[in-house]
Amino acid sequence: MSGDGIDASRRTEARRAIEAVVLAAVEPVEPGVLAQLLELPVKEIEPLCAELADEYERDDRGFVLTRVAGGYRFQTHPTLAAYVERFVLEGQHARLSAPALETLAIVAYKQPVSRAQLSAIRGVNVEATLGTLLQRGYVEEIGRDPGPGQAILYGTTSAFLERLGLDSLGELPPLADFVPEAEVVEALERGLLLRDDPADPAGSPDIGADMAGDGDAGPSLPA
Repeated sequence: MSGDGIDASRRTEARRAIEAVVLAAVEPVEPGVLAQLLELPVKEIEPLCAELADEYERDDRGFVLTRVAGGYRFQTHPTLAAYVERFVLEGQHARLSAPALETLAIVAYKQPVSRAQLSAIRGVNVEATLGTLLQRGYVEEIGRDPGPGQAILYGTTSAFLERLGLDSLGELPPLADFVPEAEVVEALERGLLLRDDPADPAGSPDIGADMAGDGDAGPSLPA
């Protein structure tokens, strides 16, 4: 291979530097950028990258160094696509916790909403669950409250809609679908009043407990 314009120790360092930079980069790294970083002529960069690519192929590694979009990047080996696809589609589908789902639901229906408002509605500090939702990409900062302190306001993302298979927030089910009917509320109130009545020491059937037993954990989102 070429690359003979630099001595062996310098080439070893340059190869390692190329690996480190390309690994850390999000987008393909152009040869000119690598040349500036390594303080080498551009004509020395491409032979070094080709040398690395050939070495990975000979060693039958699970990744390749590829020239794409005018630069270099690491990609998984094409022959291992089935394993990568399985990992992406199944391996990272860790489910959100119940508190995270509750917080996400509030954001979805009340947005834009501040952290303080979320904590007030849930009755607990939402710092951790909100951080999880931000990290997963389901929630994002969408503005600031014009009032005192200018609190950050949060809303759901396009990734949230994609996961639920919705085209817009307008397709979210109405909140009324999750609110008990008037008859159920009346029965609960009547049962509570009877249990609190001294004239009825035995109390009435525990309607609330019966309903809780039929509860549903609700939908869960993959990661």
